[in-house]
Amino acid sequence: MNEQHYVACDLGGESGRVIAGRLSEGKLTFEEVHRFPNGPVDREGSLHWDATRIFEELKVGLEKVGDRNLSVASISVDSWGVDYALVGQSGEMLAQPFNYRDSRTDSTFAEALERAGRDLIFSETGIQFMQINTLYQLMAEQKDHPDRLDAAKYFLTIADYFNFRLSGVAKIEASLASTTQLFNPQTKQWSSKIAETLELPERIFPPICSSGTKLGILRPELQTADGFSNTQVIATCSHDTGAAVAAVPTDQSKGWAFLSSGTWSLLGVELEQPLMSDSARELNFTNEAGYGGTTRFLKNITGLWILQESRRSWSEAGQSLTYDEISKLAAQAEPFRSLINPNAVRFLKPDSMPQKIAQFCVESEQPIPETPGQFARCILESLALLYKKNLDALEELTGQKIDRLHIVGGGSNSSLLNKFAADASDRTVIAGPVEATAIGNLLIQSIALGDLNSLDELREVVRNSFEIETFQPNQTTDWLTASDRFSKLEMIK
Repeated sequence: MNEQHYVACDLGGESGRVIAGRLSEGKLTFEEVHRFPNGPVDREGSLHWDATRIFEELKVGLEKVGDRNLSVASISVDSWGVDYALVGQSGEMLAQPFNYRDSRTDSTFAEALERAGRDLIFSETGIQFMQINTLYQLMAEQKDHPDRLDAAKYFLTIADYFNFRLSGVAKIEASLASTTQLFNPQTKQWSSKIAETLELPERIFPPICSSGTKLGILRPELQTADGFSNTQVIATCSHDTGAAVAAVPTDQSKGWAFLSSGTWSLLGVELEQPLMSDSARELNFTNEAGYGGTTRFLKNITGLWILQESRRSWSEAGQSLTYDEISKLAAQAEPFRSLINPNAVRFLKPDSMPQKIAQFCVESEQPIPETPGQFARCILESLALLYKKNLDALEELTGQKIDRLHIVGGGSNSSLLNKFAADASDRTVIAGPVEATAIGNLLIQSIALGDLNSLDELREVVRNSFEIETFQPNQTTDWLTASDRFSKLEMIK
């Protein structure tokens, strides 16, 4: 196979990156060409994303790729789910996108459940109920800014909006469409029933395309070097978790689960068909589209966001710590001193995270953490216990025995959390690759262009290209006792 070069634009809640990848002789190598900070921006009391600045940063990244004199076969953007931009009749962005943590859905979430009901919404979409979902955001848009919806030609989820800016083609790729709670995973189309019931303008729902769709050639004004003259823009898995799961280095068809670990923890299994049972609805599991028509049956868990926000609070108070330093302090802290329910609603919003943890401990009659090490240990042990709970639930719901947990993404860098996850769940943990999202993005491009032939071949390339680390479980009675304690904390929100 001839050497091929691809570009992945990976957008995350803390940063964005432009990454140049090279596939040669069955191995992938890549280079982070450009990194820039990202995060919510407070504008007049509402949280937004600065999409204008993000696109300017992507253009800087493309210029840096151009400086390397590479012949770039293709490019694709991936991002978090649920958020969107409204696009006008001439392709203009009508307003900066809202951030999913904005409070505007506090009322529309309850309104949707009252008007449509959980049974209808889940039977149509198979998606777990979270007030951040696009469904409730569009209802808030209808309520607060009806003029924008009237002027809109399309809404485009974040990565697909930037793919549109790169190619001029407005489509939403299935993996990202499936996060909206407006997509029917059985018909693989928008749910007209949901749109009609909640009076949302279905005319702004763009066409849906499958993972690995060629959208078109990179716009001429973005061809900053000769190497971009024939570059294809590809909708890979526009949802970062979809791309990350494609890059899980498994060689098993069953018996494994994935954990995409970062700001969010996405824990689930890969299925051939959606699982939309009453039990799945009651336990609030979700069916998201994966590469090749697969279903990512998973639970969306508040993840390292709690630690990230705690670190930010410590920094603002004059105590700046790296994640490595925090991990060392946590390893030295007393085990199982305090536990929290990471999915408690209070931890969804930013600001004052250590105070929120302290208040949770007061309400649950536990010692209040006093040091960053104690706070971090509390967070990591609680996450590990939450993983165990949901792995057990996955086994029950799917009827599959799960003996391996593949942890990918930035959170797989945390050896302490990986060990906790193995010990708490009594399952083997396989950690890595860290850059699974970018790797999946790059290698799905290679399949779209015919350089690789299948998802199995993609995963073989991942196994041949990147190191992974294995953590064997050591489930002590202390973990079992902690699990019993943890189960009693779930009622505290």
